[in-house]
Amino acid sequence: MSNRRSDLYREAIRASVFGLIVNVLLGIVKLISGIVGGSYALISDAVNSIGDSLTSLVVTFALFFSQRPADREHPYGHTRAEAIAASNVALVIILSAFYVAWGAIQRFSEPHEIPPVWTLWVAGLNVFIKEGLYRYKLKVGQKTGSTAILANAWDHRSDALCSLAVFAGLSIIRWGGPAYLWIDECAAILVSLVILWNGFHLFQKSASELMDVQADDGFIEQIKQRAEEVEGVQEVETLWVRKSGLEFFVDIHIEVDARLTVAEGHLIGHQVKDRLLQDFSSLRDVLVHLEPHPHERH
Repeated sequence: MSNRRSDLYREAIRASVFGLIVNVLLGIVKLISGIVGGSYALISDAVNSIGDSLTSLVVTFALFFSQRPADREHPYGHTRAEAIAASNVALVIILSAFYVAWGAIQRFSEPHEIPPVWTLWVAGLNVFIKEGLYRYKLKVGQKTGSTAILANAWDHRSDALCSLAVFAGLSIIRWGGPAYLWIDECAAILVSLVILWNGFHLFQKSASELMDVQADDGFIEQIKQRAEEVEGVQEVETLWVRKSGLEFFVDIHIEVDARLTVAEGHLIGHQVKDRLLQDFSSLRDVLVHLEPHPHERH
């Protein structure tokens, strides 16, 4: 593995571990606060953070595993481990959303006291922490191209919004009194819906990656332009780019002068491969196929 790709993995792992530590601490604080303060909305938010901790843990492990070199059983390497891990975690997140929603619905008929004022500060502090994590991981995800890290980033943004909903609900209860206790359960249900949406979104992204979806048009166009800059390349006929973990595999068909010898065409193909691997650190491998240029076919 090249040094540049190793740097991408190191940065992604660092962001994942940092998110894991923060989510564990937030989950513990919110869970204790929710139990002691009698706020099911805070408890549901704690479940959300614990789910994020599980996501970060699995993603961290998958990022380590993805770096293993290719072997006899896995000639393309182990980069799909990240998407597999993300899809399994998504299912756990979806189940946790249903659990939280069911608990909130049952709690509507149960009498409980007004949560103390300090629960407001716990929810409010969580908004700022989660928003900070979102901005940090979004930057890392965009730099490394990690689907899992980007999913984590948007998960933190939705968590911040969930905590904002919890904060608003607790504020209304403190202001309105016992008549508004039902808002705590409503906030919990809102949180569960956001958790559910995150789970489905993460599953869709990871499943799409496992199905070898084509990379985005902008990235493909950059690769095409670089390939056509190589001397001897008349045109790029076909270009397939599939994502696997933090890396990409490229299948490219280039058109060359039909009168070239096999050795000359082979040299151009190697030059295209070397150029792309040099210019794009996220590319793991490039498979080049030669075609005769239409204007030079007999």
